[in-house]
Amino acid sequence: MKTSFFKIYTVIALVSFISCGDKAKEAETKEVEKAAVAENTAVVYKVNTEKSMIEWKGFKPTGSHSGTIAIKQGKVSVNDNTIESGRFVIDMSSIAVTDIPEEDEGNAKLKGHLSSPDFFDIETYPNTNFEVTAIETVDEKTILSGNLTMKDKTNNISIPVSTEIKDDMMTLTSETFTIDRSKWNIKHKSKSFFDNLGDKFINDDMELKITLVANKA
Repeated sequence: MKTSFFKIYTVIALVSFISCGDKAKEAETKEVEKAAVAENTAVVYKVNTEKSMIEWKGFKPTGSHSGTIAIKQGKVSVNDNTIESGRFVIDMSSIAVTDIPEEDEGNAKLKGHLSSPDFFDIETYPNTNFEVTAIETVDEKTILSGNLTMKDKTNNISIPVSTEIKDDMMTLTSETFTIDRSKWNIKHKSKSFFDNLGDKFINDDMELKITLVANKA
């Protein structure tokens, strides 16, 4: 009996370890910082909205949901192949669910719930904004920092990215990272705001990945 219990406990511990290991790292989050200003010699790139997007994933005890959000507009200023400043507008009304077939009723239901005041309240807050504050190299990784305004709250986040400039096109791709939605006052079924949720809670961590394509203006 003891041997069986030990085996079961070991399997549970191993699964938990693997799950934690697979979790994307949370973006460093701090107070708002001053927006970066580009030099006059910087080259401006305008966001290609058809090729740019944000992938998202949300978690709860019974599983997860995933989808995309469109980048509505934006521009980035580059000097010597290095980003100096930038600002992007994310269209929250474009939020899409990709893990449920579009023709299924559950797809529209989830999209409607995410658009409601429970989550992003897109009628009141149709846009999310990101404004570059710094870009630097840390431990051989490029770290992009910026003020992320979602709903009525702004925090500064820092995320690892890779950039490529070829001909008249710039591509920026972030590593997959997480943000804590409670820091932007997204409260629905959050254990940061409510007690006694049992297994009915929704994780505070939201997983994101940014793909940004921009063409020389």
